[in-house]
Amino acid sequence: MKTKTILLNLSALIFLSCTLHAQTQKETTTIKVDIKQDSIINYKKSQKSVTHGSVTVEGNKINYEAVAGTLILKNSLDTPTLSMSYIAYFKEEGDAAQRPLTFIYNGGPGSATIWLHMGAWGPQRVYLDDTSRTKAPYKTVNNDYSLLDASDLVFIDAPGTGFGEVITKEKGGAGKPEDFFGIDQDAHAFANFITQFLSDFNRWNSPKYLFGESYGTFRSAVVSNILQSQENVGLNGVILLSQLLTYGNMTDAAKENPGDDQSYQLALPSYAATAWYHHKLPNQPENLESLLKEVEHFAMNEYAQALNQGSMLDSTAFNNIAEKLHNYTGLPVAYIKKANLRITGPQFEQSLLSDESKITGRLDARFSGAAIDPLGEYADYDPMDSYIDAAFAATFNNYVRTDLGFGKGMKYKVFGDIHSWDFKRQQGFGIFPNVMNDLAQAMIYNPDLKVMLNMGYFDLGTPYFEGMYEMHHLPVPNELQKNIEFHTYYSGHMVYLHPESLKQLHDNVAKFINDTH
Repeated sequence: MKTKTILLNLSALIFLSCTLHAQTQKETTTIKVDIKQDSIINYKKSQKSVTHGSVTVEGNKINYEAVAGTLILKNSLDTPTLSMSYIAYFKEEGDAAQRPLTFIYNGGPGSATIWLHMGAWGPQRVYLDDTSRTKAPYKTVNNDYSLLDASDLVFIDAPGTGFGEVITKEKGGAGKPEDFFGIDQDAHAFANFITQFLSDFNRWNSPKYLFGESYGTFRSAVVSNILQSQENVGLNGVILLSQLLTYGNMTDAAKENPGDDQSYQLALPSYAATAWYHHKLPNQPENLESLLKEVEHFAMNEYAQALNQGSMLDSTAFNNIAEKLHNYTGLPVAYIKKANLRITGPQFEQSLLSDESKITGRLDARFSGAAIDPLGEYADYDPMDSYIDAAFAATFNNYVRTDLGFGKGMKYKVFGDIHSWDFKRQQGFGIFPNVMNDLAQAMIYNPDLKVMLNMGYFDLGTPYFEGMYEMHHLPVPNELQKNIEFHTYYSGHMVYLHPESLKQLHDNVAKFINDTH
């Protein structure tokens, strides 16, 4: 899944979703059968196309059945309200009832799930050359790291994205956008989809997992709680990629929340990692991990104490902190002082490579591009998007129609018109949306639930240290902390864009699934 920059109507908060990548070039054979898609679009009727294919994962061939289609949700009066599109892959050998089943989605909110599908876990992935540009004609390749070796897979497009539609009165239904475009509304739609899918495909007894990226991690916290406490769906694991559980921890929102300097502390290690990658540190160390341990300690101790003093911080200490920030970020001391020791993510992206009139990526700071406004304060776009968006959109639209036989006469919405996203919680919330309680309640309700956190060092949208901080501060009994495992990668928000990290991610997630069922 990808996190595209999407502006939402909550004090101008910015949030994003994710993307992915590929590497080897083995052919994937696909034989189409049993295509049952109507040539005329009927929003009130579920549609599907069934095909068969094979993929080679780390040297092992896997035969699978693919189902691409739409699933219709209905209200209590049995009236259609929402069509959600999905693509599912089922390994053909073995007992399906015993095989793990993983539900996968990107974030946004408002992003479809082509990114995790074509970049990380599907049998084919878009070919990209890491951080190098590619151009049409784009191609897909066998995905050596598809997750089909460990689990059957269901890629779900969020309400209003993909081939899905809100089935309004004009379309013969009873749905309204406000019923689905919000934190709790979206989570209930996903929970309803999952329970209906389990019944339609007779998979209630399978070990079950959620895999969310970016806002998808935010969604997973709520969905995991709903499924277990309200829908009697037991989960074996929740897998989080590029986590954000509270918007208050985003430096993008820091100016909307003066007096709370925590987001600056949590972002600092990712600034240091980015400066290290671009060789902008005054004293460039050889080892990244040792540098980050030093920066993490500084962020939560000396830096935190200085920020907490506010205007009471004396000039000597102020100058000392500015020098250390210079050493850890590569930014000019004068700039750091002018920012009052507090640099937001967008400011850092614009400033780090300013001597080259370039900006870094936000979701993956390994990427860089020319600054639209070299004198501006904030980056005007994410260079990563300019490298990958067209390739993902082109290859998916070709693949779903040519190989999976679905999508005739239909438009696939990579990003949906989600109107004004409702950040209000049904149970209430503070200034910024926070779902840490939801995940904590899911873990307390099911003390066997395991949680896996995966974070990229070069992610400036959801910094890796922020994700770790949130997990260590979940309101759960201390003994449940052992149910959480952590993994970091030499990549960005979409960890899978980096070929070596994709292999590591696959091996870690496959082991997590194998160990928890």
